[in-house]
Amino acid sequence: MNYSETLDYLFNTFPLFQQVGASAYKSDLTNTVSFCAHLGNPQETFKTIHVAGTNGKGSTSHALASIFQASGYKTGLYTSPHLKSFTERIRIDGLEISEEAVTEFIHLNKEFLDQLQPSFFEMTVGMAFWYFAKEAVDIAVIEVGMGGRLDSTNVIHPELSIITNIGFDHTQFLGNTLHLIAGEKAGIIKKSVPVIISQIQEDTQVVFLQQAAAMQANIVFADQLWEVTKIQESKGLQSDTGANFQVRSSLGEFNLKFGLNGDYQRFNLPGILEAVKQLREQGWNLSDTALKVGLANVTEQTGLKGRWQILQKNPLIIADTGHNEAGMLEVVSQLKKYTYSKLWMVIGMVNDKEISKVLDLLPPEATYIFCQASIPRAMDANELVSKAKAKGLIGQAIPKVIDALEFARKNASPDDLIFIGGSTFVVAEIENL
Repeated sequence: MNYSETLDYLFNTFPLFQQVGASAYKSDLTNTVSFCAHLGNPQETFKTIHVAGTNGKGSTSHALASIFQASGYKTGLYTSPHLKSFTERIRIDGLEISEEAVTEFIHLNKEFLDQLQPSFFEMTVGMAFWYFAKEAVDIAVIEVGMGGRLDSTNVIHPELSIITNIGFDHTQFLGNTLHLIAGEKAGIIKKSVPVIISQIQEDTQVVFLQQAAAMQANIVFADQLWEVTKIQESKGLQSDTGANFQVRSSLGEFNLKFGLNGDYQRFNLPGILEAVKQLREQGWNLSDTALKVGLANVTEQTGLKGRWQILQKNPLIIADTGHNEAGMLEVVSQLKKYTYSKLWMVIGMVNDKEISKVLDLLPPEATYIFCQASIPRAMDANELVSKAKAKGLIGQAIPKVIDALEFARKNASPDDLIFIGGSTFVVAEIENL
């Protein structure tokens, strides 16, 4: 098979959660354990860092990978879902896995995969481990897909575990309380492996403390040690190359440039900084210069997209993948800091999420264009119009994402602001992202 035929095989053979939802979810590690054993357990041949959480795990994973790259380490990075290309999920030093390597992996393992019938995610995790071992990375940052305890990535024994925060997402699989969700995320805590919780939360603190004690793992709540504040720019002068943050800790006070604009990065940075501190104590050579260079150039070095990404000015167009209640709360809060004549919201969502609380957060004064990503899980744009109208949000349906954004762009004045998001899959369909 060539690469195009290989992709057809991947997407048509293995159920993809991002596409079809619950039917692709596997609630145990049996397939992953079997597949890794078939591959020779490649995950045991390189060092790893494991990152879980409801929001922020992608930004945290990319930031740590960028810092390792800036330090001269050959660095693997596994994340999901992809926005544009399947190969985005598996990177080494910011470079995506080659089409030839994807084709080779399937050629070598197709017979076993046909027998095992894993999910798309299980198959991809195995591919990532195989590729990182084959290319002999020094370390790989592994982002959890969903939850933690039963996530396919949870077969590694990392140098460090990080849990960013806990919010309501995927409640049909992880539980309908923060306590239950935290229990699933805490499943990545391994015996004697240090764990960092980026953001302390009253409803979940005890869960992590209990699991860490059971695993005899040292636990730190990073935001209790690192005070991070975003240095706000003048209204209307928001940078498109990142943001500046002030950091205070027992080590002193300093400023950092982070190549991601979102205000919510203030929640991720404590975990990132504490991780660097602990990794240094473990013997990793992560200099202050590498820290600053890695954070400032995270998008260039790792290819991260869709995190408060400024796509255009005059009118200002911003895309962000935040899609749950906590994520949208941060989006709306940051939008209020901009100066504009009129706010346009190009919004699409998926139909298996609890969207009522998200809609409650959206600004009623905005002009809405509702769209739907080209996936089976996407909520019908007209249905979204009806649900939004019941919340006092008025707009129209333009189903195709690119058409919806183009309508807003053509009708907006130069001093307007257009936000596009509501779903990772809406952002993924933006042209020239």
